[in-house]
Order: sequence, then C-alpha cells, then structure tokens
Amino acid sequence: MRPLRLVPDNTNIRFMRGRLAGPLVSAFLSIASVLLFFWPGVNYGVDFQGGVVAELRTAQPADLSELRNAFEGLHLGEVKLQGFGSSRDVRVTLSASAATESGQRAVREMIADRFAGTTIRSIEAIGARVSEELFRHGLEASAAALAAVLLYVWFRFDWQYGVGVVVTLLLDLTKTVGFLALTRLQFDLNTVAAILMLIGYSVTDKVVVYDRIRENVRKHRSMPLREIIDLSINQTLGRTVATSLTVLLSILPLALIGHESIRDFAITIIFGIVVGTSSSIFIASPILLYLGQGKLSGASPALPAAAASK
Repeated sequence: MRPLRLVPDNTNIRFMRGRLAGPLVSAFLSIASVLLFFWPGVNYGVDFQGGVVAELRTAQPADLSELRNAFEGLHLGEVKLQGFGSSRDVRVTLSASAATESGQRAVREMIADRFAGTTIRSIEAIGARVSEELFRHGLEASAAALAAVLLYVWFRFDWQYGVGVVVTLLLDLTKTVGFLALTRLQFDLNTVAAILMLIGYSVTDKVVVYDRIRENVRKHRSMPLREIIDLSINQTLGRTVATSLTVLLSILPLALIGHESIRDFAITIIFGIVVGTSSSIFIASPILLYLGQGKLSGASPALPAAAASK
C-alpha cells in the first residue's frame, strides 16, 4: 500500500514567477499592520495595561452569568471571567480602574455581601509601572530572539541568507501584530510567548528551505539561481506542508474549545504558522534571489531578460 502524500512527488511549480508580487504584497500588509498598531491599537491585556486578577472559589458550581452581572455593577471597567480547575473555581480579570485600594475593597465587599460562602483564594493588582516593565521586557525578548536568529543563520550560511531570514521575520511579526489589532484578540504575555514560538517555527522552516538551496547551489553550479530556488522549494514542499498541517491540527482544538486566554494564544499561533509557512516560499526565497544573484558560491549569473520573463 502506497503511503499517503500531501504533495505529489516531483512537483515542478515555478514559484519565482511571483518573485515581485510576494515581497510587494507582504510589504504593503506590513505597513498597514504598523498603522493598525498605532490606530486603533492592540487590545492590551491586564499584563500590559494594569488591572486586577482574582481567583475565587464559590460554595456551589459557579454561575458565570450572575458573577459577571455583579462585577459589572461595580462599574470598574471591563470584566472577564474564566473557569478553571473545578466547576467552583473562577478567575476574574478587571481593568486598571480596579487596581486601586478602593476598587479592591469594593470587590471584596461585593463578594461578601452577594456570594456567601465564596472565598477569595488570591487577588493581585498589577500597576501601570509593572505593566510598562513587562511590555518592555517582552519587546527586549523579541529583539534578542531576532538578533540570535541573525547570528545563527549568518554563522551557518552566507550573509545573504541571514538578511533574508531576518527581513522576512520582521514582515511576519508586523503582520501578526496587525492581525491582533484587527481582530481585537488580547495582547498579553501569552501573546508574547506565541510570538517567540512563531519566531522559532518560522526560522526552522526557512532554514530547511535555505539549506536545500545551499546544497543545490553547490550541486548544480551551472544552473541559474532562480531555477535552483524553484527546485529547492519543490523538493522541500512536502515536508513544509506536512509539518505545518501537523502543528495546525494539534493547536486547532485549543482555538475551537479552549478557554479565552488559551484560545487567543492558539489563534495567534495558527495565523503565524500560515504566514510563516507562506513567507518561506514567497518572501524569503525572492529576497535571497535578489541578494544572492551571482554572489552565492556556485550560483550562475542572472538569466537573460528575455528568459527571466518566461
């Protein structure tokens, strides 16, 4: 019995026909994403804008609807409820206006008055200063990851490969931020973790393609670089599709039935996988074509203008 193949053997798709469209469309979407980041902006979670996180244990199975109405009656801003653990455990997230002493006192008094037998297992206020530090550390972590990627790829490959990976990653990350701004998914430390995970996934996918390109550059010294890149993408296409689908299928249940915080994390991962996989083909490879034409070891000069247009 022949094994199931998601991509037929010996595909011969000429991906570099879109060598101009891919980077241009990506650049346009990234610019639009940057604008979306400033307006309307991303939906910062309590980690980055401050607020109160309280964990409650009710006497009976929690009625989330009743709890929501009670907290909204305090007029302390946005209220988010999330069940966890047993049916009696509830995590309550309130906006920054509840982080004051009076706000926390109002929360405690309301619970004591309206929900007898309910215990506050923990209550934590995150102030603006802490939120600012968390946001800065998140940016620093992302920048450090990008720098490490550049050094790794530069050390392992020629400098053209390193520049191609980092530029593509920047385009991928800006589009992910634009997606978060457009969908109003919560931007918190879970999102930063998702972005760092996407950096690792995207780099791995691009290194696989670039490694095959490097092998074929050395193997086919008389072949034009454009044809080498097309050949390499087709050779790794099955692996790329299989890996992406495996990750998508494993994360999809979290996006469909997971709790709110996990669901936002999973949706961000799914978007990033789609963007990261496509960018390896339509952005990173064309960038390498322009930077490495006639410069990569073994690569032949550019095709004549008449042949390149075919």
